[in-house]
Amino acid sequence: MATTTQTAARIGAQEHQRPARSLWQDAWYTFTRDKLAMTGLFVLAFLVLAVLVGPYVWGGSSTEIDFSRSLAGPSFQFPMGADDEGRDLLARVLNGGRISIAVGFTAVLLAISLGVTVGAVAGYFGKLDNPLMRLTDLFLSLPILPLLLVLVYLFRDTLKDIFGPELGIFLMVVFVIGILNWMPVARLVRASFLSLKQKEFVEAARCVGDKDGRIIFRHILPNTLGPVLVAATIGVGGAIITESTLSFLGLGFPSDVPTWGRILFDGSNFLDIAPHWVIFPGLCIVITVLSINFVGDGLRDALDPRRKI
Repeated sequence: MATTTQTAARIGAQEHQRPARSLWQDAWYTFTRDKLAMTGLFVLAFLVLAVLVGPYVWGGSSTEIDFSRSLAGPSFQFPMGADDEGRDLLARVLNGGRISIAVGFTAVLLAISLGVTVGAVAGYFGKLDNPLMRLTDLFLSLPILPLLLVLVYLFRDTLKDIFGPELGIFLMVVFVIGILNWMPVARLVRASFLSLKQKEFVEAARCVGDKDGRIIFRHILPNTLGPVLVAATIGVGGAIITESTLSFLGLGFPSDVPTWGRILFDGSNFLDIAPHWVIFPGLCIVITVLSINFVGDGLRDALDPRRKI
C-alpha cells in the first residue's frame, strides 16, 4: 500500500513539474508576461504592417496635387488632412513611414554589425584590444550632430549623382547614422568577451582543439546576444529620431520623398494655421519610438540572468 502511494505521488509530481525550457524559451516566457513590452510589440507590428500594406489599401495618392483642398483639415475623405499643395497627408505618412522605419532598422543593423565585430576582436585578442578601444574612444569623443551635418553636406550631392536622389540619400543617411552609433555596442560586446573567455566552457573548448573562430562564433558570441538585442531595439528608436532630425533640418531626403521628419519640416511653417500637418507625423514618431523602447525594456528584463520567474 505504501509503495502504491509513493508511486502515485511520484507520478503526480512529474505531471506538475514544469517542462524543461531553453534559455530563449525562458526569455520568451518572461517577455510575454510583460504587459508593456507586449503592448509595444503589437503596436510596432501594427505600424510596420500599416506602412507596408497601407499605401496599397488606402486609395489616396501621396503625389496628387489639388490646390482646391490646400491645408484642408482632417475629414472622412482625408483623415489626416492635406498639405499646402492639397496632397493627402495620410498617404504621405504611410509612404514616409516605410523610409523612416527602413532607415532605423538598416542603420542599426550596420551599427550592430560593426560594433559586434570590433568588440569581439578587441575582447578576444588581447593585442588588438588597446588600439581598437582607443579608436572607439576617438569616435565617442566626436560631437555627433555637427559631424552628421558635415558628412551630409560633403557627400549628399556626390551620392545623389551616383545612385539617384532617393537611393543615394538613403545610403548616405544609413551609413552616417550607423557609422556614428557602433561604439556603445563595441564596448558592451568587449566587456562580455573579456568575462566569458575565462569561463570553464571556453577552456574546455580549447582543450578539445577548437579554433579561435569556432570558439568566438559557437561558444562566446551566442552568450552576448542578449545585451546586443536590447541595444539594437533602443538604437532603432534613436536612428529614427536622428533621421527625422536630419530631414527636419532640410539635410535628409528631398521634398518629393516623404519621410516623417521631412513632413514635419514642410509643415513647420504652417504650424499656426494647419497644426494637423505636424501633429500626425509627430505622433507616428513618438508612438514608434515609445513602442520600441517598451520592447527593449521587456527584452532587458527577460534576458536578465538575475530575474525571478
